[in-house]
Amino acid sequence: MNKQEQKLTELLLPTVEAAGFELLGLELVQAGRHSTLRLYIDHADGVNVDNCALVSREVSAILDVEDPITNEYLLEVSSPGLDRPLFTAEHFAAVVGQKIEVKLAIPQDGRRKFKGVLTAIEDDMLIVEVDGKPYRLLMDNVDKANVVPVF
Repeated sequence: MNKQEQKLTELLLPTVEAAGFELLGLELVQAGRHSTLRLYIDHADGVNVDNCALVSREVSAILDVEDPITNEYLLEVSSPGLDRPLFTAEHFAAVVGQKIEVKLAIPQDGRRKFKGVLTAIEDDMLIVEVDGKPYRLLMDNVDKANVVPVF
């Protein structure tokens, strides 16, 4: 998570929690002059469209007042879905034994993308088994990670 995403998380977390939801994480995706701010929310009873609309209204009010994003942006509020994004060590710990997909910020072993079973977490390292070979990936180097749904 970059500094701007950290600042946005700190700004928006109290509002999302006050609305009765957990802020799993957020992504600020820049595309030229336009950006997308995507919030992932969760709740023990699940998340529906009305929940996303409620959080969107609440968060929009804060963003309008604080104005933390200087360029034009689109706000999206979403449930985590089947391909649940992983942002924190706790998120990774909850899916040990499951298949995940990881994209690294800085390449390791000549590659940035790893898809395999998260077999363990040791200190600040993810142990991901890809095609029978274990890879030790530094959590701080993870740019994006998701659970791979199994059907």
